[in-house]
Amino acid sequence: MTQPDHVTQEDVQLVTFRVAGQDFGFNIFQVERVLRYEPPAPLPKAPDFLEGVLRYQGAAVPVIDLRKRLGVSAPHREETRTIVLEWDGAKIGVVVDAVSEVMQVAATQVTSPPSIVRGLAAEYIAGLVVKDARTVIVLNATRLLNSTEKLALDAVVQEKAQP
Repeated sequence: MTQPDHVTQEDVQLVTFRVAGQDFGFNIFQVERVLRYEPPAPLPKAPDFLEGVLRYQGAAVPVIDLRKRLGVSAPHREETRTIVLEWDGAKIGVVVDAVSEVMQVAATQVTSPPSIVRGLAAEYIAGLVVKDARTVIVLNATRLLNSTEKLALDAVVQEKAQP
């Protein structure tokens, strides 16, 4: 993906999306593609937030419902999307309410989360951007799952991949 001429090294591009009315973003370098939502093939014995696997470019890609992961209701609508991310050397799909835009901000506008944000939530958050009266929570895609969850996910996906 080539960057426009006006993007400098100090700029960050975020793919922004909404979950339960809140704006979130992933660094554009973590995002491979945005797809219309299609129900993935369910996986037995999978955690609640793991919706299943989606066929993408000839491979089985696990799909996480970010809304369930963040503990909010998750009805599927016309604007529901699956964001395919580069994740830990592989790909993962993340279901969100809607994708908003690609937002360009100066790297200095991405601030650390306040110290009040601790625990599990702090693990996911790479930073905050306040722009045009919006607060965008920038998520770290590689931290959406902890190591135990990654192992469980790998096991379930491997099981599904077996003929």
